[in-house]
Amino acid sequence: MLKLLILSLVSFGAFSFFGRSGKNDLEISAEDAHEKYKNRVFLLDVRSKDEWNECHVPKAKLIPLGELQTRLKEIPQDKEIVVMCRSGARSMTATRMLRSKGYEQVVSMSGGINVWSRKNYELSCKK
Repeated sequence: MLKLLILSLVSFGAFSFFGRSGKNDLEISAEDAHEKYKNRVFLLDVRSKDEWNECHVPKAKLIPLGELQTRLKEIPQDKEIVVMCRSGARSMTATRMLRSKGYEQVVSMSGGINVWSRKNYELSCKK
């Protein structure tokens, strides 16, 4: 029984450690994303068209998450890509999917446009 408990704790600890480190290489802060944006990174917005119409980052490319699989040809494989959404959940899904398709230079922006907006970074919004 004690061996099983120890094995479970060790397995959970390893899973937690690798899970966190695995996520960290997939995600960057809004501050880091903004620096990359200023240096002309390919910014991919995976929100809906309605969300985009309300407010979006200038020069970002809109491809809603539900269309991403069929629109991969619109995404460069030879450039660094930062994926964003409203809060960071859809962009993480998109980042994992793009990585599985061979895109190596792709990360999700943590906190999404919610954080980007709170930082007063560039936005084009409806009046």
